[in-house]
Amino acid sequence: MSEPLFDRIALVGIGLIGSSIAINIRDRGLARHVAISTRSAETLARAEALGLGDSFHQDPADAVRNADLVILSVPVGASGAVTKQIVAALKPGAIVSDVGSVKGSVIEQMQPLLPENVHFIPAHPLAGTEQSGPDAGFLELFENRWTILTPVLGTAPEATRRLTAFWEACGARVESMTPEHHDLVLAIVSHVPHLIAYNIVGTAADLETVTQSEVVKFSASGFRDFTRIAASDPTMWRDVFLNNRDAVLEMLARFSEDLASLQRAIRWGDGDALHALFTRTRAIRRSIVEAGQDTDAPNFGRQPLTRAAGDAGSPKTAASAQGPEVSAEAAVSPGE
Repeated sequence: MSEPLFDRIALVGIGLIGSSIAINIRDRGLARHVAISTRSAETLARAEALGLGDSFHQDPADAVRNADLVILSVPVGASGAVTKQIVAALKPGAIVSDVGSVKGSVIEQMQPLLPENVHFIPAHPLAGTEQSGPDAGFLELFENRWTILTPVLGTAPEATRRLTAFWEACGARVESMTPEHHDLVLAIVSHVPHLIAYNIVGTAADLETVTQSEVVKFSASGFRDFTRIAASDPTMWRDVFLNNRDAVLEMLARFSEDLASLQRAIRWGDGDALHALFTRTRAIRRSIVEAGQDTDAPNFGRQPLTRAAGDAGSPKTAASAQGPEVSAEAAVSPGE
């Protein structure tokens, strides 16, 4: 870009999402200065070695000072605690956002703490992989993926426009909705699928008649895909389920009812019912591919990493070698 969208951007948390944002900012010239904060000295040192920012701070207040845009990339359960740490250092007129997979809880935690002279615009990029940490980020993570904004009441339209322009510059498609609608939609398209994956992998591991080695040795493609999803960050997903409890329980109830119908169809040999469902779900998969939200290439289009051996990790050499979307927020422990 000829002119950066922001003078200083502060990223609090530098896991998968945070590092991918940092790579996009630097590669696309979206800010003059990128300040990175994380609680872990080791993680901070790694982010510096990867060249993800211009300044690096263990105290998030130091990172957000004079920042025009502040993005929290921490598990949703840590949003309130981190906000308390930075609130006194926020610049008047700054945009404060996040990347959490739950919006209602994040707003409840953050909004009461924020001063009226900043613009609070919660956000959620629907992109991710099962990988975590600053090494996991790559430039193309947000390309053609949706980022959902849930502006709070009274948000200045100009602030929303600037944040929209930022995410679009990262390659994302942007849409706004209410926090309540967001949380209900994400419960079925992301949260419950993750819960099912965690459960089925745990069930397989617990079966007394199947040893762990046999599970690994004979895993078929379906089970392998479940294990990929179930490899997502435990801290992050614990917080997601605890902070989107009502919507998740509602969707689980619907899922249980539909599962009971499948049980009946199998028990009574109702092949027509099974075939009808499988035909409908196959069409949904095709529509997702046609919408550009996934690829039908073999092995999900995964390619070998192109980062050269021994490369410390230049942001521009980080390959888009990850699989399709798995987790939708920063895969880090609180404050990391």
